Amino acid sequence: MESLNPHCEHLASPEYKNFILSILIVFGILLSYTPQHVRIITMQSSFGISPYFVLLGTTSGSSALANVISQQQSLQDMACCKVVNGMGCFSGILGILQVGTQCLCFFIILFLFVLFYPRNTSHLPKNSPTYRTALIVAGVCIIHALVMLITTIAVGYTRASSLQAWSNFCGVLSALLASIQYFPQIYTTLRLRCVGSLSIPMMCIQTPGSLVWAGSLAARLGPKGWSTWGVLIVTACLQGTLLCLGVFFEFLGPNRGHGHEHDKDVTANGSVEEHGQQEDFDQDQPSEETPLLRDQ
Repeated sequence: MESLNPHCEHLASPEYKNFILSILIVFGILLSYTPQHVRIITMQSSFGISPYFVLLGTTSGSSALANVISQQQSLQDMACCKVVNGMGCFSGILGILQVGTQCLCFFIILFLFVLFYPRNTSHLPKNSPTYRTALIVAGVCIIHALVMLITTIAVGYTRASSLQAWSNFCGVLSALLASIQYFPQIYTTLRLRCVGSLSIPMMCIQTPGSLVWAGSLAARLGPKGWSTWGVLIVTACLQGTLLCLGVFFEFLGPNRGHGHEHDKDVTANGSVEEHGQQEDFDQDQPSEETPLLRDQ
């Protein structure tokens, strides 16, 4: 133990309570995003999800991942993998694994959002974003992720002394993006007066889960890691607001139970489902009230 670097001693004998909590958070992140993935796939539509919400959320996740990777504490923990056992090494990279899992889950949402975005907006509300907007959002997210990755590697190899400053910049950028991430979705939900393809169970899990995750990262990174765990507190508050709106429109509002008409009527390629065509067919069938002369 005497030969260990002082920064590695806490990994040589990790605190199992925080270790187990950190692992549970990883599985909790996967569990929290699964309802959203399943909902989009099941409904075969991403109607009701704002493209700007997806844009800001994905770029915020990429920035957060660059932030936690370039954190001084994270770098020290990864360097300790050379002198500690596998359990200690795994414990040291759990913070990176948590943020990386969240980033991956949001990229899956981005993929599903584009895949099932309605191609034809003629059946959607007026001034709805087009499929081209969804493709532009996907392109911007991919470019942003590559820029974050390349810049982090470049700063780490060429100006290691500036890495913490770069980490703080990425953390502040992530916080700013996450802070405004929910405003486009809140606006979209208010305009449509329904949740559409947005998953309420996801928000029910993530709102309190973000606060637990923030506490875990704060205990791991300390006050210097404020730019990493602070963003989670901000997003928890805004997501809680969106959750309240979603619950109101889905279960308490005057239009409860009728907010998924567009989801059912519009498929991923923009066509109308057969039940809508059947209604038009039924209207064309003669009835007791049908005039004898159609032209009249």
